[in-house]
Amino acid sequence: MTGATDERLRLALAQLEVEPTAVDANVERALEAISRAAERGADLVALPELFNVGYFAFDSYNRLAEPLEGETLTRLREAAADHGIAVLAGSIVEDLSATGIVDTPAEEGLANTAALFDASGELQLVYRKHHLFGYQSAESELLVPGERIETATVAGVPVGATTCYDLRFPELYRRLIDAGAELVLVPSAWPYPRIEHWETLSRARAIENQAFVAAINGSGRFPDEDATLLGRSTVYDPWGTTLASSGDDPTLVVADLDLGAVDRVREEFPALRDRRL
Repeated sequence: MTGATDERLRLALAQLEVEPTAVDANVERALEAISRAAERGADLVALPELFNVGYFAFDSYNRLAEPLEGETLTRLREAAADHGIAVLAGSIVEDLSATGIVDTPAEEGLANTAALFDASGELQLVYRKHHLFGYQSAESELLVPGERIETATVAGVPVGATTCYDLRFPELYRRLIDAGAELVLVPSAWPYPRIEHWETLSRARAIENQAFVAAINGSGRFPDEDATLLGRSTVYDPWGTTLASSGDDPTLVVADLDLGAVDRVREEFPALRDRRL
């Protein structure tokens, strides 16, 4: 891989086909995407929400939950180190009682958890989804909400993470920006028909925070729940301009982020300095 220069970071969004409960096949797709991203010179690759289990496979959450040190994240951590690329492991269903390497919000239960590994395979950030979806979804009944809000530096860029439904809660993004984030990764499992919400909310979070926002969605159908992921993974710059995007099929979305853009936009149009709340 080429690695980040002083001016740019190459970001890849792996819009994977997510097959319900097919953990082995889904993880293999993720590993292949990591390899392809590295071949294209990416410094960072991000995966979708619950890429290994499938968001709408609610009945399988208990059976397929893993700790942070479980097989799925171990394989991705090793892939990050092998390819020399940072990896946001979109999210998994975490077994909180079995995780031992990071503090958990509860002694037992499940969480929707994303993990960021650097290019040497070291764990840099853990984000557990704060806002759990209750509308036509069992997520809020099955999972424990997260509490951690933190950032990590990837190739010189302060990075934060949120997950899917979190997009509807702008105060969370303000807290990340106050923590220094200039790029927010949003692994998601956003379904049809809410295309306008997906596009508008992601773009709005970029505009109002004058930061890069990368919304990473999956692709695929969940027959038992009559749900289909809409894809459309997109990278927005601090003006809210689309840098790269996709349709609804599996693909790799690649964008080069101008690392000076955040400072320039905030200086040219200092909206954040005018905040009163």
